[in-house]
Amino acid sequence: MDITIYQTMLPHDDHEASLAFYRDVLGFEVRNDVGYQGMHWITVGPPGQPGTSIVLYPPAATPGLTDDERRLVAEMMAKGTFASINLATKDLDGTFERLQTGDAEVVQEPVDQPYGVRDCAVRDPAGNLVRIQELR
Repeated sequence: MDITIYQTMLPHDDHEASLAFYRDVLGFEVRNDVGYQGMHWITVGPPGQPGTSIVLYPPAATPGLTDDERRLVAEMMAKGTFASINLATKDLDGTFERLQTGDAEVVQEPVDQPYGVRDCAVRDPAGNLVRIQELR
Protein backbone atom coordinates (compact mmCIF):
# COMPACT_ATOMS: atom_id res chain seq x y z
CA MET A 1 0.00 0.00 0.00
CA ASP A 2 1.01 3.57 -0.61
CA ILE A 3 -0.74 5.68 2.04
CA THR A 4 0.26 9.16 3.13
CA ILE A 5 -0.99 11.57 5.77
CA TYR A 6 -2.88 14.22 3.84
CA GLN A 7 -4.97 16.17 6.36
CA THR A 8 -5.70 16.17 10.03
CA MET A 9 -8.56 17.99 11.71
CA LEU A 10 -8.31 20.34 14.68
CA PRO A 11 -11.24 22.27 16.12
CA HIS A 12 -11.19 26.04 16.38
CA ASP A 13 -13.63 28.57 17.78
CA ASP A 14 -12.09 31.87 16.69
CA HIS A 15 -11.30 32.40 13.00
CA GLU A 16 -9.02 35.43 13.43
CA ALA A 17 -7.10 34.01 16.41
CA SER A 18 -6.55 30.72 14.58
CA LEU A 19 -5.25 32.53 11.49
CA ALA A 20 -2.93 34.65 13.63
CA PHE A 21 -1.50 31.57 15.35
CA TYR A 22 -1.10 29.16 12.44
CA ARG A 23 -0.24 31.70 9.74
CA ASP A 24 1.57 34.48 11.60
CA VAL A 25 3.23 32.60 14.48
CA LEU A 26 3.89 29.14 13.03
CA GLY A 27 4.39 30.46 9.49
CA PHE A 28 1.97 28.04 7.83
CA GLU A 29 0.42 28.80 4.46
CA VAL A 30 -3.31 29.38 4.30
CA ARG A 31 -4.52 27.01 1.61
CA ASN A 32 -8.24 27.48 1.98
CA ASP A 33 -10.55 29.66 4.07
CA VAL A 34 -14.20 28.84 3.62
CA GLY A 35 -16.98 30.65 5.40
CA TYR A 36 -20.53 29.36 5.70
CA GLN A 37 -23.30 30.64 7.96
CA GLY A 38 -20.85 32.53 10.18
CA MET A 39 -18.46 29.57 10.55
CA HIS A 40 -15.02 29.09 8.98
CA TRP A 41 -13.05 26.08 7.84
CA ILE A 42 -9.39 27.03 7.45
CA THR A 43 -6.85 24.76 5.78
CA VAL A 44 -3.22 25.50 6.65
CA GLY A 45 0.04 23.72 6.06
CA PRO A 46 3.79 24.06 6.19
CA PRO A 47 5.43 25.78 3.21
CA GLY A 48 7.09 23.28 0.92
CA GLN A 49 4.79 20.46 2.02
CA PRO A 50 1.69 20.85 -0.17
CA GLY A 51 0.55 17.29 0.55
CA THR A 52 0.19 17.80 4.31
CA SER A 53 -2.47 20.05 5.82
CA ILE A 54 -4.36 20.85 8.99
CA VAL A 55 -8.05 21.64 8.62
CA LEU A 56 -9.20 23.93 11.41
CA TYR A 57 -12.91 23.34 11.67
CA PRO A 58 -15.81 24.69 13.73
CA PRO A 59 -16.91 21.83 16.00
CA ALA A 60 -20.43 23.29 16.05
CA ALA A 61 -20.78 22.11 12.45
CA THR A 62 -20.06 18.45 13.27
CA PRO A 63 -23.07 16.45 12.05
CA GLY A 64 -24.94 14.30 14.52
CA LEU A 65 -23.76 16.00 17.72
CA THR A 66 -26.38 16.65 20.34
CA ASP A 67 -26.51 19.97 22.20
CA ASP A 68 -25.04 18.21 25.26
CA GLU A 69 -22.17 16.83 23.17
CA ARG A 70 -21.50 20.28 21.68
CA ARG A 71 -21.32 21.73 25.20
CA LEU A 72 -18.95 18.94 26.25
CA VAL A 73 -16.68 19.59 23.25
CA ALA A 74 -16.65 23.33 24.06
CA GLU A 75 -15.77 22.57 27.70
CA MET A 76 -12.99 20.18 26.71
CA MET A 77 -11.58 22.70 24.21
CA ALA A 78 -11.58 25.38 26.92
CA LYS A 79 -9.63 23.03 29.21
CA GLY A 80 -7.27 22.00 26.41
CA THR A 81 -8.20 18.32 26.59
CA PHE A 82 -10.07 17.79 23.31
CA ALA A 83 -7.42 17.65 20.57
CA SER A 84 -3.68 17.75 19.97
CA ILE A 85 -1.08 17.60 17.22
CA ASN A 86 2.64 16.81 17.14
CA LEU A 87 4.87 18.88 14.87
CA ALA A 88 8.65 18.82 14.32
CA THR A 89 11.40 21.34 13.60
CA LYS A 90 15.17 21.40 13.21
CA ASP A 91 15.37 24.56 15.38
CA LEU A 92 13.31 23.99 18.52
CA ASP A 93 14.77 26.93 20.44
CA GLY A 94 14.15 29.37 17.58
CA THR A 95 10.64 28.04 17.10
CA PHE A 96 9.91 28.31 20.82
CA GLU A 97 11.15 31.92 20.83
CA ARG A 98 8.78 32.73 17.98
CA LEU A 99 5.91 31.06 19.84
CA GLN A 100 6.60 33.19 22.90
CA THR A 101 6.59 36.43 20.90
CA GLY A 102 3.24 35.32 19.46
CA ASP A 103 1.72 35.05 22.94
CA ALA A 104 1.15 31.29 22.71
CA GLU A 105 0.12 29.69 25.99
CA VAL A 106 3.26 27.82 27.05
CA VAL A 107 2.58 24.37 28.52
CA GLN A 108 6.19 23.16 28.55
CA GLU A 109 9.44 24.89 27.66
CA PRO A 110 11.96 22.96 25.54
CA VAL A 111 13.26 20.00 27.51
CA ASP A 112 15.08 16.71 26.94
CA GLN A 113 12.52 13.99 27.61
CA PRO A 114 13.51 10.71 29.30
CA TYR A 115 12.20 8.83 26.25
CA GLY A 116 14.82 10.34 23.96
CA VAL A 117 13.29 13.42 22.32
CA ARG A 118 13.63 17.13 22.97
CA ASP A 119 10.36 18.99 22.70
CA CYS A 120 8.11 21.77 23.95
CA ALA A 121 4.37 22.25 24.16
CA VAL A 122 1.95 25.17 23.73
CA ARG A 123 -1.78 25.58 23.30
CA ASP A 124 -3.30 27.18 20.24
CA PRO A 125 -6.08 29.76 20.67
CA ALA A 126 -8.74 27.00 20.76
CA GLY A 127 -6.90 25.10 23.52
CA ASN A 128 -5.48 22.37 21.28
CA LEU A 129 -2.18 21.01 22.56
CA VAL A 130 0.63 21.60 20.05
CA ARG A 131 3.79 19.61 20.85
CA ILE A 132 6.87 20.42 18.80
CA GLN A 133 9.74 17.97 18.68
CA GLU A 134 13.27 18.78 17.63
CA LEU A 135 14.50 16.82 14.63
CA ARG A 136 17.97 15.45 15.22
